[in-house]
Amino acid sequence: MKSIDQNAFIRMPKSLIYGDKYRFLSVYAKLLYALMADRASLSLSDEWIDRNGRVFIYFTIREICETLLCAHDKACRILIELEVFGLIERQKQGQGNPTMIYVLPAPTSKKQNS
Repeated sequence: MKSIDQNAFIRMPKSLIYGDKYRFLSVYAKLLYALMADRASLSLSDEWIDRNGRVFIYFTIREICETLLCAHDKACRILIELEVFGLIERQKQGQGNPTMIYVLPAPTSKKQNS
């Protein structure tokens, strides 16, 4: 089990909670997006940048299942949900290699509570 800093936290964009665009995004997808955005900030500091200057992360299906305590099929549905809502892009790397994930910024909603 990984060591957890008791004072650490994961940030979640308010637009995922209050924005009309994400009203029907599942809670699991919102949580996974926040976890992925956190990883993306680490990837940036570790210079995980592709040829086009885009920051990417690796977050395997197995890791998603272990982190969210869910089955393989549910993890796949959550990833698809994030893609449909325009919050991530995935790029397959070929057999045996993990998929590169680009975490896209969550646009702020014009209709948001402060």
